[in-house]
Amino acid sequence: MCGLAGYLGQPADAAGSRALLERMIHALAHRGPDGYGFHVEPGVGLAHARLSIIDLSTGDQPIHNPSRTVWTVFNGEIFNFVELRADLEARGHVFYTHSDTEVIVHLYDRYGDGFVEHLNGQFTIALWDSARRRLVLARDRAGIRPLYWTQARGTFWFGSEPKALFAAVPERARLSLPGLLQTFSYWAPLDPDSAYDGVNSLPPGHLLAIEADGRHRLTRYWDWTFPDAADTRASRFGSIDQAAGELRERLIDAVRLQLRADVPVGAYLSGGLDSSGIVALIRGFTDTPVRTFSVAFDQAEFDESGHQMAMVRHLGTDHSTLRISPRDIGAAFPRLVAHTETPVLRTAAVPMMLLADSVRAHGYTVVLTGEGADEVFAGYDLFKEAKVRRFWARQPDSKLRPKLLSRLYGYLENSPAANPAFAASFFGQGREHIDRAVFAHVPRWATSQRAFAFLSPALRAEAARWDALSFAESRLPDNILDWAPLARDQYVEAKTLLAGYLLAAQGDRAAMAASIEGRYPYLDHTLIEFANRLPPSWKIRGLTEKHILRLALADLLPRDIAQRTKQPYRAPDSASFFVDGKPLDYVAELFSPENLRASGVFDVDAVARLFAKAQAGRVIGFADNQAFVGLLSTLLLLRDRPLAA
Repeated sequence: MCGLAGYLGQPADAAGSRALLERMIHALAHRGPDGYGFHVEPGVGLAHARLSIIDLSTGDQPIHNPSRTVWTVFNGEIFNFVELRADLEARGHVFYTHSDTEVIVHLYDRYGDGFVEHLNGQFTIALWDSARRRLVLARDRAGIRPLYWTQARGTFWFGSEPKALFAAVPERARLSLPGLLQTFSYWAPLDPDSAYDGVNSLPPGHLLAIEADGRHRLTRYWDWTFPDAADTRASRFGSIDQAAGELRERLIDAVRLQLRADVPVGAYLSGGLDSSGIVALIRGFTDTPVRTFSVAFDQAEFDESGHQMAMVRHLGTDHSTLRISPRDIGAAFPRLVAHTETPVLRTAAVPMMLLADSVRAHGYTVVLTGEGADEVFAGYDLFKEAKVRRFWARQPDSKLRPKLLSRLYGYLENSPAANPAFAASFFGQGREHIDRAVFAHVPRWATSQRAFAFLSPALRAEAARWDALSFAESRLPDNILDWAPLARDQYVEAKTLLAGYLLAAQGDRAAMAASIEGRYPYLDHTLIEFANRLPPSWKIRGLTEKHILRLALADLLPRDIAQRTKQPYRAPDSASFFVDGKPLDYVAELFSPENLRASGVFDVDAVARLFAKAQAGRVIGFADNQAFVGLLSTLLLLRDRPLAA
């Protein structure tokens, strides 16, 4: 894991191009504390901050090809670099390092822009072809690693995080209203948008080439794709047991690949099916010693330590538990927002950041996680909820069908399904959109958008004119309605919550705040492609989620773990910012009427009512909790980064 930054053009800087690059890359020191590397020539500069994981002695970047005409800086890992290198050497290529990075320049020499299709990994890449005077940027298929770019002062700038861009062009550090509205709807801006005016995020599975004549060419080289609904009937496949066996073999391969490192590798253990499965596969099918880490909470609603310790006993792992209080979350929240550089609607990323600190303190820099399994194998309640809502919509007057919703959200103290009348109202939202690809997400987005009520009157009016459903649909494939309903739901989830929030704020930024690299075997692109071809009924059997994954892992796990209903990872939200009814000092300052008026973004009176409700401990629902955390994180950012006019 590393950080990268650079420019293409003729930046005017009194201190010189090297000093400019140093400012940019030093802003990313947390991503690569083990050293810096630079390549500068007329019109281009590349910079790299290194976190040493593979080839500790000769893997410093930038890396070049034998003729020194192609240079690259790279963030992430190429897991299949051993196989790629062997193939390239057999074809006559000569290497000067043992790093995974060097295969990139050799693949580019042989395949041009098609080099990226050969990579199995999680990465962002900046590659400079000096002979053709072209810059190539690429991002991994799922969007695990970030890359941002902007144009300013006649120059093209790029970096792993926006803060690297702002070190060169501070005028870009202005929050955008479209980015804010998207965050208060989908939990994050949708690629290629970002939270900042004029700053773009390179979308997952895309390659951007800036040619010598200045033309930009954006190419999608991979996407989550699904067969037409008629092609997913179970009768077109072998038995589900055969498919579960193949799934297990593919998971073993993905885990083995992602264990490759020249440093010790650990694993997160949440106590659920996904992370427990990864740890069991490491234990059962590799020689890697298993070192596990987990988060625990004092509040029973959030705590999963009992299940975690059951897995520790079952597998005999060397384990560490970090117990986190609401006060810990409140104290660390500003640090998280400084790393995410975007508003967030949940505090759940804070414990992950603190866990990464603990992992680092134990001498580890790499961890495998179970993230991605819910998107790939349909694990969330949202997918089951959409299935019930579609079933209900076929007989909208039925009194029995909506009762199925009571089987969802059992882990919540204040479940929206607990009260039948409220459940019918809440889950009935958006029933008129049943034929739209975004149908499954309407209730979630409607809940998040209640934060719009706290915007200033002028911004609230702009929000009212914006259509979140149509905007999201404009980013979807033209043929998405040909897919099975579950496939549509999975695609939207992968392109919104997964890429925008879970792999960003809760994944990359939270881990890299402590210089920790997270790895995600369930997001191996060959595994995604396999899972996307499976019949929907093999993923959700009745209202049992991830059915085929449970079959694949069943004999490796204790019965109660293998059959346990999904409990999404969550953390205390608004309650984290008050101690005995008193707000933390920075929270009181940010929510003061004077600060709210100075921001020009929020309605002072409406926010004051929400603040009083939170202070009294009466913020218990999703909508108010998300609004409170979203407002607080936005106010933290507004201290240094005003809203663009």
